[in-house]
Amino acid sequence: MPDEFKRRRGYNMILWLPVLTGRVIQSAEASEKFLWDFRKTIGELIVENHYETIGDALHKRDMKRYTESHENGRIYLADGRDVKRKADIPMGAMWTPGSLAGGANEENRSKADIREAASVAHIYGQNLVAAESMTSIMNAFSWHPEKLKRTADMELASGLNRFVIHTSVHQPLDDKKPGFSLGPFGQYFTRQETWAEPAKAWIDYLARSSHLLQQGKPVVDILYYYGENNNITQICAQKLPMLPTGYEFDFANSTVIRETIKAENGRLVAPSGMTYRMLALDSSARYMTLPVLKKIGELASAGIHVVGAKPERSPSLSDDAAAFTTLANQIWSQPTVSTKPVADVLKGMNIPEDVIVKNAKAERGPAEVLYVHRQITTPNTDIYWLNSRSENTNSAEISFRVTGKLPERWNAQTGKTEKVSYRIENGRTIIPLEFAPWDAYFIVFRDNTTATAYTTPKTVETPVLTVSGPWNVSFQAGRGAPATATMNQLDSWTSNSDKGIAYFSGTATYTHSINVPSVKKGQTYLLDLGDVKNLAEVSVNGKNMGTVWKKPFRIDVTNALKTGPNTLEIKVTNLWVNRLIGDAQPGVTNKITFTTIPFYKADSPLLPSGLLGPVSIVSQ
Repeated sequence: MPDEFKRRRGYNMILWLPVLTGRVIQSAEASEKFLWDFRKTIGELIVENHYETIGDALHKRDMKRYTESHENGRIYLADGRDVKRKADIPMGAMWTPGSLAGGANEENRSKADIREAASVAHIYGQNLVAAESMTSIMNAFSWHPEKLKRTADMELASGLNRFVIHTSVHQPLDDKKPGFSLGPFGQYFTRQETWAEPAKAWIDYLARSSHLLQQGKPVVDILYYYGENNNITQICAQKLPMLPTGYEFDFANSTVIRETIKAENGRLVAPSGMTYRMLALDSSARYMTLPVLKKIGELASAGIHVVGAKPERSPSLSDDAAAFTTLANQIWSQPTVSTKPVADVLKGMNIPEDVIVKNAKAERGPAEVLYVHRQITTPNTDIYWLNSRSENTNSAEISFRVTGKLPERWNAQTGKTEKVSYRIENGRTIIPLEFAPWDAYFIVFRDNTTATAYTTPKTVETPVLTVSGPWNVSFQAGRGAPATATMNQLDSWTSNSDKGIAYFSGTATYTHSINVPSVKKGQTYLLDLGDVKNLAEVSVNGKNMGTVWKKPFRIDVTNALKTGPNTLEIKVTNLWVNRLIGDAQPGVTNKITFTTIPFYKADSPLLPSGLLGPVSIVSQ
C-alpha cells in the first residue's frame, strides 16, 4: 500500500498514518487532504484489482461482465464510472416507487445511477446499457405490466436499453405456487406468476423499445462533470443536475476528463465517436485536483466551451496550492469559459434545443414528456423515443431539431407504424401528439421529404355495439373457484358471494355471443373492454387478436369481426394477492398457494379483479 500510494499520489504516506487514528498532522486542512488522497487510492485499487481483475478473468473464459456498482447509502469506495468503464455491459438499478424511499415516483438517485451507466456506454462504446429493473419490496405479487410500465419507461428515459428484470428466482417445483421468493424482494418475475403466459405482450414492448434504443448512437449535447468527491447517487440523491430542458447530458468523472475525452473542431470527442458541444461543471467541482484543472485548461484553449464556477482549491495534498490558483485564474479568463447559466451559453453558441415540448395538457394538469434521441448515420435516420409521465391522457406540440425528413410514429406496444401530422418551420419539425395514460412511443425520421406540412385524415369514432350480459365464465382449475359461473353483469370477482371466486387468482375465460348489425369494408373496428384487472387475451370467432395489459384496454378486431353472430372469448388474468389472502383465512387447512414467507394477513384488502367493463365495439 505505501508503494502504491507513493506511485499514485507522489509522497510518502507513512508520516501521515496517525491521521487514520483521528490525530492532526500539520493542520486540519492538511490532514483532510491526506485522507482524501488515502480514499482516492483505495478507490483506484478497487477498480483495478477487483472489478477489472474479475473482468480479465472472465474474458479469458470467453465470458462477459455486467457491473452494477452502487445504489444508495453505500460508503464511497470507488468511483461508479471507473468501476464500469471496462465492463462489457455497464449497469445501474431502479426500484419501483415507494420501495426504498417514500413518495409516489421513482427515486432521483436511480435515474442518475442508470444515466451514469449509460454515460459509460456512450463514452467508451459498449452500447448496451443494463439495469437491475423494476425491483420491489413489500406489496408482494401485486405487480403487473400496467403498474410496472411507468418504472420501465423511466429506466428507458434514463438511458437503459437492456432490462435485467428483478427477480427471476428459480422455481423447481410445479406444485408450489407462486413459489420461492428472494425474501421480501421482487417483483417476483418467474414462471409461476399468474400472468407468466400473457406476459409475452409485455416483454414484446420491452424488447421492441430496447431494440430501437440500441440502434445508432445517442445524441447528447452536454457533458456534465460531477467532480471527484462523491458518487453520482449521492450528488443526485434529491435531484438531477439543473440543466436546461430540451438538451440531453452525459456524466463525466475525472478519468474521462484527464485521460479519455479530447477536443476536435470545437467539440468534445469520446473514444466511441460520441461528441458533445460543451462541458458543464457540477458545484462539487469547486474542489478539483490539479491534473483535472490542467486538462480543462487544455480543452478551453482548444475552443471547448466550459461552464461553471471557478474551482477554489485542490482536495489533494499532492497539488501545489499557488500553482492551482494561478492556473484557475488563467483558465477562467478565457473567452470560452463562463460562469453564466448553461442555457445562456448554449444560446450564445447558436445551439437550439433538440426537443421542445409545448402546450402539454393532461386531464389533471400539464404532464412532463421525456425523450431519448438516437441517430443512425447510414441510412440517415433520427429515432426519438417519447414518454408521457401521466396516469391520464396527455397531448402536446413537440418540436424536433430535424428538418427535411418525414416523421412516422412507431408503437412498441403493437409493433405498428403510422403517419403523423407535421409542419416544418425554421429548421424544425413540429408534431401535435396525443398520449394515452403512461404512454410511450417512437417518432422516427427516415425518408427525405420536400413537403413542409402534412395532416392525417381526421378519425371519427362511431359506437357500433354495447356488449351486455350474461357472460359465461370458466375458471382455471385447481385455484379454488367453481369450474364455471354465469355473470349477468361485469363486476370485480372480489364482490362475488362465492368465496372461491372472491379469492380466485389466475385466468378466467369470459365468453359471449354478440350480433353485429353490419361490418363495413374499409372501416376499423375496436373492441373496448373498459377496465381490466389485470391482463386480457382476446379472441373473436376463434381468432386470437392479442393481449391488452394497460389503459386504454382496446384492441383491433377488424380482421375477425363479421356481420351477424360473433363469438367473443376474453381470458382475464389477475394477481396472486387474493388467493394468498384467501389461504390466510382462519381454519384454512388445504392451502392452494405456497410462499417462503407470509406476505398477507386474513384482513388484508383484496385487489379488484376480472373484466370490469363496460365492453363495447366502436368503428373508425
